[in-house]
Amino acid sequence: MSRKLLFIRVMFVVTLLTVGAVAQKQIETGFLNRSVSFKGAEYRYVVYVPREFSRSQTYPVILALHGGGEYGSDGLKQTNGGLARAVRLNPERFPAIVVFPQTKADGTPGWQQEGGKAALAALDKSIKEFRGDARRVYLTGYSAGGNGSWFLLSHYPERFAAAIVVCGFIFKFKGVTSKVDYPALAPPDTPDEYAYVAKRVSQIPIWIFHGDADQSVSVEESRKMFAALKTEKADVKYTELPGVPHNAWDPAYASAELFEWLLKQKKR
Repeated sequence: MSRKLLFIRVMFVVTLLTVGAVAQKQIETGFLNRSVSFKGAEYRYVVYVPREFSRSQTYPVILALHGGGEYGSDGLKQTNGGLARAVRLNPERFPAIVVFPQTKADGTPGWQQEGGKAALAALDKSIKEFRGDARRVYLTGYSAGGNGSWFLLSHYPERFAAAIVVCGFIFKFKGVTSKVDYPALAPPDTPDEYAYVAKRVSQIPIWIFHGDADQSVSVEESRKMFAALKTEKADVKYTELPGVPHNAWDPAYASAELFEWLLKQKKR
């Protein structure tokens, strides 16, 4: 082999290594601002990418729905607390892509309507951008996001491998903070709303949390859903937090055991 040819080959290898190293360095991690267009409107969201992210592997994906106090269009308010706070405090517990959509403050029950569809669009975009594992897609939400979780689980059960629902509700409800009117998740003539939803989500492992001192959303909502899911012989857990008011999400999301359980689940 001539010296010239050897030199060309060596430079080619060096170039490949350099390009690969630069590409690796350019991977963004942490809490990243993103947006998705849905029916002509922009919906901003945040996606969390773990520091150790590598394009050589796939990752579980968590879709996290905020409560009624975080409606808006800034794309940031939904990361002030909830699951985002838990991720910041204990990032080692979340070797996953976590998507934080935001539904608009337009007076509608966002997750039940356009906000929920936009959230799924943000989820799909994040799965594609960050090598999400379609067999390990999870859903969680609290308060209005808990209602949204029951809604999305019951309408798109094939999308999710497991779910965590915190102080959610099934029956018609008026938001304490948002003043939004939320319709019941079952048709008006349904004899048992909880049984209706439970039947539709019974193939999904679910862990429910609720504080028994909740003055915003009655703990009976979670008790009835748990009972309905048990009747369906579903894989369901229920943790009732003694003395805890509406903010059951902080103690729930602070549980290392909860996310160890979640990330072990795979779509059946």
